Amino acid sequence: MTARRHRQLVWLMAVTAGAVVANNYYNQPLLSEIATDFKASDRSVAMIATLTQVGYALGLLFLLPLGDMVERRRILSVLLAVSSAMLVCFALAPGFPLLLGLAFLVGFSSTVPQFLPPIAARLAPKGQSGRSVGFVMGGLLMGIILSRFVGGVFGGAFGWRAVYLTSAGLMIVLLILLRRSLPVMAPTFTGSYRRLLSSLAELFLHHGRLRLLAFVAALQFGAFALFWTTIVFHFERELRHEASTAVGLLALIGAVGVLAAPMAGRLTDRLGTPLIISASGALMALAFMIMGVSGGAILWIIPAVVLLDLGMQVGHVSSMSEVLQLDPEASSRLNTIYMVIRFCGAALGTFLGAQTWHFFGWTGVAALGVGMTGLALVIAAASRIAPGAATDHD
Repeated sequence: MTARRHRQLVWLMAVTAGAVVANNYYNQPLLSEIATDFKASDRSVAMIATLTQVGYALGLLFLLPLGDMVERRRILSVLLAVSSAMLVCFALAPGFPLLLGLAFLVGFSSTVPQFLPPIAARLAPKGQSGRSVGFVMGGLLMGIILSRFVGGVFGGAFGWRAVYLTSAGLMIVLLILLRRSLPVMAPTFTGSYRRLLSSLAELFLHHGRLRLLAFVAALQFGAFALFWTTIVFHFERELRHEASTAVGLLALIGAVGVLAAPMAGRLTDRLGTPLIISASGALMALAFMIMGVSGGAILWIIPAVVLLDLGMQVGHVSSMSEVLQLDPEASSRLNTIYMVIRFCGAALGTFLGAQTWHFFGWTGVAALGVGMTGLALVIAAASRIAPGAATDHD
């Protein structure tokens, strides 16, 4: 593969990662509009975000390991086709109970982005693996952030259903482009699907470092998710009918923090993962403190969300870069374990955020955010989260 073709392929994988992962987050700035459409309460409609995250986590658990077992171009094609179908069904859902079930399926079928970093590492020229993985991860992270902007602004202008129908069409376009661009990649695992899944437990128990990184990431991502789930309800009280658009614009401002994410790999090489994770956790805790002390004033939320996004993205990129290096032959399965635990944290944060908002309002949300990010810092410090601190043979 020529250098030019490799750059084009990495760009395509980055765009794909961002576009597909966005399907999990379009709903967050649109929850108030969906609630109005189906005459549902804020507490009930928040289950859409929760079930999407649960579906994504289970999709990672049961589908992502196949990246080591099945030819990857084939499985990506199937998943993109199914994802497109689920998005269409979600957009056309006539009732709220059906919408909840489809939210789960949208998340379950949107696992394509997590197949791409191991592919990028495998196809990269010698000495450029980290750079390629970082670029694809940058696309994924930008997709998470911009999805809220697109969902809020585009959905505010054309309706929430139009957002999902447009994304469904985009999935088919990406399917065609990836099918034409990716080479055939032979599997690295030879065995049954049952043996493949059972090996996840073995890898989890074998790599203490993986466990520490995953649990800290789960708490940080959970705090991140609880903020983006509840901010639309907070803005609905403050701005009323402009809430979705305001959340979309806030997400665009938060994207400033993502610009530093591609540098995380190089910073980790220089400073080490422990320092990067501690710094990222401190930034996130500070962000929630600012939001809590200010009482949720919009002018203070703006700089706080930049700190929140910056901390979460840098910590995640640093952790994943190390996870993928633990065992290259099992990269998809290691990524599965890390991401499943991380997204379980997101699902828990989304659920707890909705309940906390209902009973304690914005002050409770900010306090919960400080608690989750603070606990992540404590675990990191108590476990001495550094190479060698957690052995790989427990």
